[in-house]
Amino acid sequence: MTDNIKFIEYTGKYPNLCSGTLVILFKGEEYRIRGWTSGGSISFDDKWNDYVWHGDRSIDRKKLPTVLQPFHSDIEKLMNENVEKGCCGGCI
Repeated sequence: MTDNIKFIEYTGKYPNLCSGTLVILFKGEEYRIRGWTSGGSISFDDKWNDYVWHGDRSIDRKKLPTVLQPFHSDIEKLMNENVEKGCCGGCI
């Protein structure tokens, strides 16, 4: 991971964790990134009991500013190291 990217904050809050904005510092400039999806899921059995899995978040590389696209993997890793895992991705 590059040392040029620093986590500042993520504004998403339960129950809509996916709808927040990731704020990072890259080479001294602040960037706000939206459009995250969850790697988790939710399902129900035949008695409507729910099962929730929490997973890593991801973002489409094309949703990042051009200058950040080469660091797509680093930004996803930074997000997943600093933000609570999500469940279903239904917030987007």
